[in-house]
Amino acid sequence: MKHRILLVDDEIDILEFVRYNLVREGYEVFTAENGAEALRLAAEHRPHLILLDRMMPVMDGAETCRAIRNDPQLKDSMVVFLSALGEEEQQLTGFGAGADDYLTKPIKMKLLVSRVRAILNRIEATPQPEAVPAAPAGITVDSARHTVVCDGREIVLPRKEFALLELLCASPGRLVTREEIYTEIWGSEVVVGDRTIDVHIRKLRQKIGEGRITTIKGVGYRFEA
Repeated sequence: MKHRILLVDDEIDILEFVRYNLVREGYEVFTAENGAEALRLAAEHRPHLILLDRMMPVMDGAETCRAIRNDPQLKDSMVVFLSALGEEEQQLTGFGAGADDYLTKPIKMKLLVSRVRAILNRIEATPQPEAVPAAPAGITVDSARHTVVCDGREIVLPRKEFALLELLCASPGRLVTREEIYTEIWGSEVVVGDRTIDVHIRKLRQKIGEGRITTIKGVGYRFEA
């Protein structure tokens, strides 16, 4: 399968340089110079991966990422920020907008290509899960349709939040360690920050209720039946 990648950056030199190297690796690459153009191309081409800058005209990266995550047709697209804004707070904002990973500029091209390959290989290797008919506490998780119904209300979750909720709901009452979450949700080949899980848990609690996920400090999390 030839993976499709959408590059979004308002710096033309960076856009063309990254595009050239990814095309050499055999990927089908599309480019956009702002968030609005990115949304149009994403809807048209359904990319497997979107590499997204943070600072752009028309729509900034965070706004663009949120729009992507709210589009059911793009639920399977991975979104990775590639930005010069590398501070922890900026990265947390990116994850809060629904990003799957965050890379900082400048980055060596060999490393970027390696990270892209690892992310896309993980998509290809992920088995299609069977539907989970229901989870306790008024939450139904349908893995096949990628839908969640919470107390009779359907909610939309980004890919990582959905996978995290699915993992926790699979064994209600069981402690799921942070290491297990990293391995199952992000995989050993993708490096994420220490606060990444915390951000995703916080976003989940905002959507399904504060009392349904218990934190075991320094160890992991438990879904409460």
